[in-house]
Amino acid sequence: MKKIPYITAVIVLALSTQIFALGIAKYAGEFMSTGVGARSLGMGGAHVAIGGDVTFGYWNPAGLTTINYPELTAMHSRRFGGVVNYDYAGFAMPFRKSETLALNIIRLAVDDIPIPVLQKENLEMSEYNRPVVDRYVSDAEYALFLSYATKKSDKLSLGANVKFVHKGAGDNSAWGVGFDIGALWNPVDKLLAGVNFQDVTTTILAWDTGTKELISPTLKAGLAYPVTINLLASQLWLAVDGDIRFENRKFASQANIGAVSFDPRLGLELTVRRVVALRLGRDDLGCLAAGAGIKLPRLDLDYAFLSHDQLESTHRISFRLRLEEQKFLRK
Repeated sequence: MKKIPYITAVIVLALSTQIFALGIAKYAGEFMSTGVGARSLGMGGAHVAIGGDVTFGYWNPAGLTTINYPELTAMHSRRFGGVVNYDYAGFAMPFRKSETLALNIIRLAVDDIPIPVLQKENLEMSEYNRPVVDRYVSDAEYALFLSYATKKSDKLSLGANVKFVHKGAGDNSAWGVGFDIGALWNPVDKLLAGVNFQDVTTTILAWDTGTKELISPTLKAGLAYPVTINLLASQLWLAVDGDIRFENRKFASQANIGAVSFDPRLGLELTVRRVVALRLGRDDLGCLAAGAGIKLPRLDLDYAFLSHDQLESTHRISFRLRLEEQKFLRK
């Protein structure tokens, strides 16, 4: 185990060197970095190590081994005055003693964009030749995650994603395929350590115009620890995460060393009597996040508030449905 930090450092150095040799365009995969699930977002996205629900097909596929029943989830939000629509849905199915499959999909889009044309195309615009709306198009981005997770021991789980990325802007579109690998480890006591290497091989988006975009790897790593509060019959989760990126973000990140940037996240979740949850966090932009949830039989309802120092705040609502029947219980 002592060799792991050195191996990780060598991989990070090799990836960053390869990325800049390729000339990666920044923010090509930004629509996939905003996070899913109101529970995790209410904690600032500090969710790589907690585990426990279907959204880990996104946060860390290794965490999918912690679920024991099939789960379905969905989230919707309208951002920035309703201009941007963000939708997410996921399904996870545990099978055998320690394996799980999951399917997650993300869609971010600006819909109904008007395309104007002049009434008389061969003439210049004037009082008598005004532009009119010819048609409406969408600028939409999709990501489909296919996840597999397996528990290697009582303390270590491993997982991986194959993801298909599609972008469409008007009449043009792009496709790409990427891979994520993750691990969830319990090194001591109740402490959990999680890591998710997203787009580990670099994801190439090929446009039908001949242009190519490259999505650089992101290393998500975090620690989480649950504290039992007997007096309140409650549990408190403490979580700290960090996103390490290799695309030379500099001033667009919270901290950087040369071309490598660092964006920490912090999260708290207090669950009282296993029914009501209150959450607080600091996201990767350094902004306040907060949320609440209620746990009903088979159903969780969650809300998240995300502030922004330059754009307006946004609200997220999600649900999580568990098929808690004996016939579906993990064997």
